[in-house]
Amino acid sequence: MKHQRSLISLVIVLSLLSPAAQASFLQGDALDSVAKWLALFIIFAMPIGGIYLFWMIHILPEKIAEKRHHPQKDAIKTLCLLSLVFGGLLWPFAWLWAYTKPVIYKQAYGTEKHADYYLEAGEKAMKQEMSQDEIRTLRQELDQIAAKGHLTAELQRVREQLIAAETLSPAVSPSAEGAR
Repeated sequence: MKHQRSLISLVIVLSLLSPAAQASFLQGDALDSVAKWLALFIIFAMPIGGIYLFWMIHILPEKIAEKRHHPQKDAIKTLCLLSLVFGGLLWPFAWLWAYTKPVIYKQAYGTEKHADYYLEAGEKAMKQEMSQDEIRTLRQELDQIAAKGHLTAELQRVREQLIAAETLSPAVSPSAEGAR
């Protein structure tokens, strides 16, 4: 009981000694000015930032499909845009589709890469930025596509470029390639 009385008296003394509590370190016109600018930021900048973030998240599957040279990247892009219209309900499907390996597509067309992959590879081969083994592998992939009858005119040109690069460039050994 005696201990409880001393504790109560200590709390009373400390509460009388403490200064008045302040809700903000700002006062008067400074507080009004900061509140006005904070409100404007919340009203205008936050929705713009939210829309931008929503857009960036919704095009992630498209970016992933492009990076992985997915053969159906145009369809994935369309699904991402449709997902924006439907409030994001289709986005998980686009995400999964971007990460799937197109096994049936490969069986049907002989490749699991988009045509852009081969166009970029043809440019690299002509600039002699690829080893003979890489050129040979790409040419064999294009030969498989041609055997299935799905080689477009531009891929036929890439195949011809790879054949020319294979015959023109000097043979590079794997050990010399690793030393570069």
